Amino acid sequence: MRHLFMLGAALVSVASLTGCGKQAPKPGASPSGATVEEPAMRAAVDKLMEDARAAFKPIPLAPPTIEGEEATREKLALGTMLYFDPRLSASHAISCASCHAIGLGGADNEPTSIGHRWQRGGRNAPTVFNAAYNMAQFWDGRAKDLFEQAGGPMVNPVEMASPQGHIVEQLKSLPAYNAVFAKAFPGQSDPITLANVQKAIAVFEATLITPNAPFDIYLRGDNEALNPQQKAGLRLFIDKGCSTCHNGVNVGGGMYAKFGVVSSPGDTLRPPADVGRFAVTKDEADRYAYKVPTLRNIALTAPYFHTGQVWDLDGAIAVMGKVQLGTDLTPDEIARIAAFLGALTGDTPRVTIPALPPSTAKTTRPQR
Repeated sequence: MRHLFMLGAALVSVASLTGCGKQAPKPGASPSGATVEEPAMRAAVDKLMEDARAAFKPIPLAPPTIEGEEATREKLALGTMLYFDPRLSASHAISCASCHAIGLGGADNEPTSIGHRWQRGGRNAPTVFNAAYNMAQFWDGRAKDLFEQAGGPMVNPVEMASPQGHIVEQLKSLPAYNAVFAKAFPGQSDPITLANVQKAIAVFEATLITPNAPFDIYLRGDNEALNPQQKAGLRLFIDKGCSTCHNGVNVGGGMYAKFGVVSSPGDTLRPPADVGRFAVTKDEADRYAYKVPTLRNIALTAPYFHTGQVWDLDGAIAVMGKVQLGTDLTPDEIARIAAFLGALTGDTPRVTIPALPPSTAKTTRPQR
């Protein structure tokens, strides 16, 4: 789900040794004076961390690389500029950052995003944070990677509404971009192309990762990184079956699943006209199937589901328990799972909004 849709760490017990002339340690303490956990408690800790490490992996501290595309400083600088430039849209009012705001968890906190001429998109905008770890992009997986994804919204008539030819025309009408593109793609006689726009944006988006969440620190071996409520939620998350779909580095993003495995979530949450991945594959098995979204930073990215119709995380957890797992989670169980999900909030990427090339008299005019 956007919402919600297992290495073991062995703790070494310290032997109580009494040396010549040394006082034996007190019961429950190590020779250094540190308290030793009771065996049963220690075993429970070991098992939870073992199970967690089998299902999940921490977000690496360094961004991933895009295959075949070197992330040079110049290319990253260009991608940052393009990500924030609203002139890639026909109205000159909408940028990538409009629907994927860095300060809003990489999303926009709207049920569906506002596009060209105040049109509404058909689905809730997924977070761009950690998108590089997803197996595909968009709710229906119609883009295989960030490169393909970057080209979609710019030309979508409901979103940025820029015809492909207009994007290049617009950028070439901004003289200062000529040097920036030349540095990012050296050796090319005509570097301002739609493909290079997509490459640069993808390189930038791949850097938008959120490491060092409490759960990442826990997975790296710090048992104190999660509090008791979060550990109880993690235990439930695994035992109830949530981690069957929400697993891996991104706690999701690695498979497709039908929304409504056990029972229908209803037309409000799953409109009949939106058939999900079926529209891409035409395979009946994919009807109402969607890419399992990442749960990373889920506490920051309400509203939830592809329709953006649930604003409360507890409510979204309850829906998922019922329609995906066939269980009515108790308020206490929901609270514990929500506490665990809160431990998936990592470091927000630090991005400096760049100064963009100025418009000139030759710059194409916005369409209204």
